[in-house]
Amino acid sequence: MKKILFSTLVLFSLSTASDVQLLNEARNYFQPLPEVFPSDENPLTEEKIKLGKILFYEPRVSIDGATSCSKCHPIELYGADGLRKAQGNNGKINPRNAPTVLNAAGQITQHWRGDRKDVEDQAKRALLGKGSFGAPSYKWVENKLKSIKGYKELFKKAFPDEKDPITVDNFAKAIGAWERTLSTPSRFDKFLNGHVNALTKKEKRGLKKFIEIGCASCHNGSLLGGTMYQKFGIYEPYWKYTKSKKTDEGRYNITKKEEDKYVFKVPPLRNVAMTAPYFHDGSVDSLKDAIWIMAKVELNKDLSPQDIDDIYAFLKSLTGKLSKDIKTVPILPPLN
Repeated sequence: MKKILFSTLVLFSLSTASDVQLLNEARNYFQPLPEVFPSDENPLTEEKIKLGKILFYEPRVSIDGATSCSKCHPIELYGADGLRKAQGNNGKINPRNAPTVLNAAGQITQHWRGDRKDVEDQAKRALLGKGSFGAPSYKWVENKLKSIKGYKELFKKAFPDEKDPITVDNFAKAIGAWERTLSTPSRFDKFLNGHVNALTKKEKRGLKKFIEIGCASCHNGSLLGGTMYQKFGIYEPYWKYTKSKKTDEGRYNITKKEEDKYVFKVPPLRNVAMTAPYFHDGSVDSLKDAIWIMAKVELNKDLSPQDIDDIYAFLKSLTGKLSKDIKTVPILPPLN
């Protein structure tokens, strides 16, 4: 304890007063990323995580035999596919942009409209999604998994207390378990932990503006977002600036409540510089353009080029390094 306190004091002694003030202010809005995103309903085990990673890459449970979770969420592209709208089985176009799976388990819900409870719910329901796996039934999926000999032992190790562990619920739990380990801390976490020089002067300037302009009122917490819903276009219609080809009414289509019209889950900003294009419909390619649009329609503020450049620099500091384990593609079990 004394050693930690001494190290902290040394760090602060090497910092300017403005750096320390910014750090304290940042800590009012943000927290470092946890190592994992635990779940009481789905306890993490090594065997379950191993199985989940394999299933994330498994295409044989899709109707076309070519669609897996990794198709819309390729890890090498930071868990997003780089398309305006995701393409599922047989090239079917999804209605919205595919959000990254990295750090996704830390959000209040899944999907832009929050119509999936958690990563487990998302993994299960994607199996029958017409624009996702397109499976005709859950029983069909279970039979597919049982027909692949290697899964019998993997499911048994992951769910040792169950007589017949190969179920879609356990499929979802396994994938959810792996996704709950996809935490990607960055230099910003080092900054929050007291290493004020982990960010450059420009990045600190961008962080300060990010807070002062009001971005942090919605993009906060350890993910810098993902913890609330907000109307997209508080001051002006979003499509006026995004040039969206179609107007999406967001959560209104789920709840039918007038106050939910054009409301979406606030997206997390972790790794945002790596996950273009932006917004629910992938209508904007440039992160700098997205920054200007958000300030305009959400905060009624016209940002200067310098403001945008500084905030952009800060957002780039949120890019985490993908660990070797996260990037390694597993070998799928053979059919026989």
